Order: sequence, then C-alpha cells, then structure tokens
Amino acid sequence: MSVRIELISAEDTRPIRHAILRPGMPVESLIYPGDDARATFHMGTRDGAGALVGIISFYDEPIPGTIAPAWRIRGMATLPKHRGLGLGAKLVETGIAQAHRAHQGPIWCNARTTAAGYYAKLGFDQWGDEFDITGIGPHVVMVRVVKPRCEKQ
Repeated sequence: MSVRIELISAEDTRPIRHAILRPGMPVESLIYPGDDARATFHMGTRDGAGALVGIISFYDEPIPGTIAPAWRIRGMATLPKHRGLGLGAKLVETGIAQAHRAHQGPIWCNARTTAAGYYAKLGFDQWGDEFDITGIGPHVVMVRVVKPRCEKQ
C-alpha cells in the first residue's frame, strides 16, 4: 500500500477526530486547546488516492505535574480499514522526529486504557494511575523518553 505522511492543518484532523475519537459529540469538541499554537503541528497519512486515513497532533506541553519541556501527542487515530498496517506507528515516529527538530524532550499522551498496550509496544511507559475523562472513559498517561541521536563528525 502506497502512503505518504505530511503536515496537515488542525481543520484537516477534524473529520477523523469526529468519526473515531468523538463520534456523536458536538463539533466544538473537535477543537482542542492549543490546536493553533505556534509550536503545535498536525500530521496525516494519505493513501494512494490522496485520502486522509490517519492523524496525529503534537503539542509543546509539559507532562502533568512537571515543568520540563515535553511533547504531547493528542488526537491520534487511524480509520478502521487502514489499521494493522503500521500506519499509526509511522505517524508516531515521524512526528517525534519532527518535534525534536524544535526541541528534545519526552513524548507523552493521555492514552485510553484500551490503547495503553499499543503505546507500550512503541516504547511508552505508564506514568501514574488510571483516571477518567468525563464522556470519553478511562485513561492513563504514557511517556516515552527519546534518547538523542549522536552522529560522528
């Protein structure tokens, strides 16, 4: 399957956010705080026909309870018929590389408990206890510390 990953707008993320992450919820719930912040960026995976099939957003935001620079993943989703192909993992890795062009720091997210195992396979560890996001369900904070790459000169 031919796909490409590219930077997209916050507006571009909203149809998939609505279909996968917030079905039946008001349109206002698709606009996340910080969507249009200068450091925030959104990425999408397009299939061979150019249709958007996966999304992810990165926000320059410390891990809860800390002040150190970090990147938060939010709104990651892949359309059902495109799951299991590694597209989500490619979005995460491509997004981390993009984020670290701005600054190094851990990557974190509020993961639905049903997705915690997925993030663990991508090198994330659980940070703290499970909590509930009203109207969405149980979550855990997942954190991945990315070691900087050093190249010989």
